[in-house]
Amino acid sequence: MKVFITGGTGFIGCCLSDHLLSEGHQVTVVGRSSRQNCIDYPNFTYIPADTTRPGKWMEQLTDTEVAINLTGKSIFTLWNDKAKKAIYDSRILTTRNLVTALPENMTLLSTSAVGYYGDHGDKILSEDQLPGNDFLARVCRDWEKEALKATQKGVRVSVMRFGIVLGRGGALEKMIPAFKSFLGGRLGNGNQWFPWIHIQDLISAVLFLFHNSRIEGPVNICAPYPVRNKELTKILAGILNRPALFRMPAVAMRLIMGEFGETLLKSTRAVPVKLQNEGFRFNYPDLNTAVSQIIGKT
Repeated sequence: MKVFITGGTGFIGCCLSDHLLSEGHQVTVVGRSSRQNCIDYPNFTYIPADTTRPGKWMEQLTDTEVAINLTGKSIFTLWNDKAKKAIYDSRILTTRNLVTALPENMTLLSTSAVGYYGDHGDKILSEDQLPGNDFLARVCRDWEKEALKATQKGVRVSVMRFGIVLGRGGALEKMIPAFKSFLGGRLGNGNQWFPWIHIQDLISAVLFLFHNSRIEGPVNICAPYPVRNKELTKILAGILNRPALFRMPAVAMRLIMGEFGETLLKSTRAVPVKLQNEGFRFNYPDLNTAVSQIIGKT
């Protein structure tokens, strides 16, 4: 198949492209960098472009059979007005341009996030839960709305609500140095739920949607057993053989990190109801096994 990926040179995109190329698909990736260094296959094409703007990159979608939309500025930054605009525009404008260029009757797998749900304490969240009201929830709501407009072209749309992706890159790579330096610890009271997924399971889940044309609409891409922040802290500290004595008080997080710090204190107990109902099986369903594999303890 001919596959087009936006944002395909990041942590997730490189892994996904490698798997698709190994299956024999023809993959075209568009990204903001002037060049890419992570993929070297004969049936791979890279296009440097700003996807928030219409351009010649859109012409490459003419005969695409599957589009995978991964573009989005990192949220791991101080949320001033400029940063929030970049977070929003990178997702909404890219998706809008992508949908405009899509041919009819194909497949779009478009990223969203479990941030769609907002803060719900201990409530278990399946895909039919309504969106929250905070900044990230609004971003995800508008992001999904733009993607679902493709259904007007007869496009099969699956909206992938990612949990925090764990692997040799991404969020875990940011956490490990703090723990190794004896600075790891709970965020606030540590009771907030943490929806996560091992990178290998995420790639398998995306490929599962890729190959199953009956799956449409929102899909939670997260492990079946979310954990509280304090459990994550305990597991990571144990595997790294470090104490987790440090604790970031909620007040300090709000003062230092502002609105982003507030977001890290929110609780989202999302579970992959659709994936499991469709028969998807996780290789790393529990956090201890997942983190042990990533860090190399298994």
